[in-house]
Amino acid sequence: MNKVVASADEAVRDIQDGATIMVGGFGLCGIPENLIAALRRKGVKDLTTISNNVGIDDFGLGLLLTNGQIRKHIGTYVGENKTLETMVLTGKIELELNPQGTFSERIRAGGAGIPAFFTPTGYGTVIAEGKETRDFNGRPYVMERALQADFAFIKAWRGDEWGNLVYRKTARNFNPMMATAAKVTIAEVEELVAVGKLEPDSVHTPSIYVKRIFQGPSYQRRIEKRTLRKATA
Repeated sequence: MNKVVASADEAVRDIQDGATIMVGGFGLCGIPENLIAALRRKGVKDLTTISNNVGIDDFGLGLLLTNGQIRKHIGTYVGENKTLETMVLTGKIELELNPQGTFSERIRAGGAGIPAFFTPTGYGTVIAEGKETRDFNGRPYVMERALQADFAFIKAWRGDEWGNLVYRKTARNFNPMMATAAKVTIAEVEELVAVGKLEPDSVHTPSIYVKRIFQGPSYQRRIEKRTLRKATA
């Protein structure tokens, strides 16, 4: 049951070219910094990434983007990443944008074993092009397919040797649902503790979903766009 690996590099040892990877985080909040860096060092190519956004030019998933490792990205937001914008406009990367709620539900459905669902969001827009539509109680809906991945990179605050995870505040974001929707879920944590140290009622992701876990050696916790309140007299 001990799922601890020594490092991020060991955790990504079997990821090959062409893999599909879910990556937790919202902006730069709650992203698996060490796993992303390890994957950049590994140098695998033609990846499909599933994440809210693609980091920024010099951090987060932006590191894989600028290194030419991502072939396709599925997400909700282009963000502050000028490299992504340029690559999309020049056809160097395939981008699939989703409404954020639809994106969340596609991942949740994938983890729950639900192959598809209907939502009114996106009907009558380019989002619905090529998709099945149906009327329920006089309202049109669009069918969306679930999202699943080969690997999920998850960032948690605390975890134990069995893989039980606790997230901290808004850094929870997409991490819990992604942890359920991949064949292999890899978690990096700020604090790794012995089994029994986590309060059971506080566990957000149970160990059954996690295959590998390690304690990250360091975290920058960068802010995508810092905004400060103006001083008052």
